[in-house]
Amino acid sequence: MKSVKAYQETAVGTQNKGQLIVMLYEGAIKFMKMALNEIEEGNYEAKNKHLIKTQDIINELNAVLDTDAGGEIAINLRNLYNFMNKHLVDANAQNDTGKIQEVIELMEELNKGWKAITS
Repeated sequence: MKSVKAYQETAVGTQNKGQLIVMLYEGAIKFMKMALNEIEEGNYEAKNKHLIKTQDIINELNAVLDTDAGGEIAINLRNLYNFMNKHLVDANAQNDTGKIQEVIELMEELNKGWKAITS
Protein backbone atom coordinates (compact mmCIF):
# COMPACT_ATOMS: atom_id res chain seq x y z
CA MET A 1 0.00 0.00 0.00
CA LYS A 2 2.89 2.35 0.78
CA SER A 3 4.29 1.95 -2.73
CA VAL A 4 0.94 2.92 -4.28
CA LYS A 5 0.77 6.06 -2.13
CA ALA A 6 4.37 6.93 -2.99
CA TYR A 7 3.62 6.47 -6.70
CA GLN A 8 0.56 8.71 -6.47
CA GLU A 9 2.52 11.42 -4.67
CA THR A 10 5.30 11.22 -7.27
CA ALA A 11 2.79 11.31 -10.12
CA VAL A 12 1.17 14.44 -8.71
CA GLY A 13 4.50 16.06 -7.91
CA THR A 14 5.80 15.71 -11.46
CA GLN A 15 2.74 17.03 -13.30
CA ASN A 16 2.50 20.54 -14.68
CA LYS A 17 -0.27 22.82 -13.43
CA GLY A 18 -2.59 22.11 -16.35
CA GLN A 19 -2.25 18.36 -15.89
CA LEU A 20 -2.94 18.75 -12.16
CA ILE A 21 -6.14 20.61 -12.96
CA VAL A 22 -7.18 17.79 -15.30
CA MET A 23 -6.48 15.28 -12.51
CA LEU A 24 -8.56 17.33 -10.05
CA TYR A 25 -11.47 17.56 -12.49
CA GLU A 26 -11.31 13.83 -13.12
CA GLY A 27 -11.29 13.14 -9.39
CA ALA A 28 -14.30 15.41 -8.84
CA ILE A 29 -16.19 13.74 -11.68
CA LYS A 30 -15.36 10.31 -10.26
CA PHE A 31 -16.60 11.27 -6.78
CA MET A 32 -19.83 12.74 -8.17
CA LYS A 33 -20.53 9.58 -10.16
CA MET A 34 -19.90 7.55 -7.03
CA ALA A 35 -22.36 9.82 -5.16
CA LEU A 36 -25.00 9.15 -7.83
CA ASN A 37 -24.53 5.41 -7.33
CA GLU A 38 -24.80 5.79 -3.56
CA ILE A 39 -28.09 7.69 -3.93
CA GLU A 40 -29.45 4.84 -6.05
CA GLU A 41 -28.35 2.38 -3.37
CA GLY A 42 -29.83 4.48 -0.58
CA ASN A 43 -26.42 4.90 1.06
CA TYR A 44 -26.69 8.56 1.99
CA GLU A 45 -23.70 8.63 4.32
CA ALA A 46 -21.37 7.50 1.54
CA LYS A 47 -23.07 9.92 -0.88
CA ASN A 48 -22.35 12.73 1.54
CA LYS A 49 -18.66 11.76 1.80
CA HIS A 50 -18.26 11.68 -1.98
CA LEU A 51 -19.94 15.05 -2.43
CA ILE A 52 -17.83 16.60 0.31
CA LYS A 53 -14.68 15.30 -1.42
CA THR A 54 -15.95 16.88 -4.64
CA GLN A 55 -16.57 20.17 -2.87
CA ASP A 56 -13.07 20.04 -1.38
CA ILE A 57 -11.66 19.72 -4.91
CA ILE A 58 -13.79 22.59 -6.18
CA ASN A 59 -12.75 24.74 -3.21
CA GLU A 60 -9.09 24.02 -3.95
CA LEU A 61 -9.55 24.89 -7.63
CA ASN A 62 -11.25 28.11 -6.55
CA ALA A 63 -8.58 28.98 -3.99
CA VAL A 64 -5.70 28.78 -6.47
CA LEU A 65 -7.35 31.00 -9.08
CA ASP A 66 -5.28 34.10 -9.76
CA THR A 67 -7.82 36.72 -10.76
CA ASP A 68 -5.08 39.33 -11.30
CA ALA A 69 -3.24 37.22 -13.87
CA GLY A 70 -6.30 35.37 -15.18
CA GLY A 71 -8.56 38.39 -15.50
CA GLU A 72 -12.07 37.80 -16.74
CA ILE A 73 -11.50 34.07 -17.35
CA ALA A 74 -10.46 33.52 -13.74
CA ILE A 75 -13.40 35.57 -12.49
CA ASN A 76 -15.79 33.52 -14.64
CA LEU A 77 -14.24 30.28 -13.37
CA ARG A 78 -14.62 31.51 -9.77
CA ASN A 79 -18.30 32.22 -10.41
CA LEU A 80 -18.72 28.79 -12.00
CA TYR A 81 -16.97 27.04 -9.10
CA ASN A 82 -19.19 28.90 -6.62
CA PHE A 83 -22.27 27.85 -8.63
CA MET A 84 -21.09 24.21 -8.65
CA ASN A 85 -20.47 24.26 -4.93
CA LYS A 86 -23.92 25.66 -4.16
CA HIS A 87 -25.51 23.16 -6.55
CA LEU A 88 -23.76 20.30 -4.76
CA VAL A 89 -24.81 21.57 -1.33
CA ASP A 90 -28.42 21.64 -2.54
CA ALA A 91 -28.08 18.25 -4.23
CA ASN A 92 -26.64 16.74 -1.08
CA ALA A 93 -29.45 18.07 1.10
CA GLN A 94 -32.17 17.00 -1.35
CA ASN A 95 -30.58 13.84 -2.82
CA ASP A 96 -31.06 15.54 -6.18
CA THR A 97 -29.34 13.47 -8.86
CA GLY A 98 -30.23 16.03 -11.54
CA LYS A 99 -28.16 18.74 -9.88
CA ILE A 100 -25.21 16.39 -9.47
CA GLN A 101 -25.49 15.44 -13.14
CA GLU A 102 -25.48 19.12 -14.13
CA VAL A 103 -22.23 19.68 -12.24
CA ILE A 104 -20.73 16.55 -13.82
CA GLU A 105 -21.56 17.90 -17.27
CA LEU A 106 -20.00 21.28 -16.46
CA MET A 107 -16.86 19.62 -15.10
CA GLU A 108 -16.59 17.35 -18.13
CA GLU A 109 -16.72 20.39 -20.43
CA LEU A 110 -14.05 22.20 -18.43
CA ASN A 111 -11.98 19.03 -18.38
CA LYS A 112 -12.12 18.74 -22.18
CA GLY A 113 -10.81 22.28 -22.45
CA TRP A 114 -7.94 21.69 -20.04
CA LYS A 115 -7.05 18.41 -21.75
CA ALA A 116 -6.87 20.23 -25.10
CA ILE A 117 -4.63 22.90 -23.59
CA THR A 118 -2.27 20.48 -21.84
CA SER A 119 -1.87 17.86 -24.58
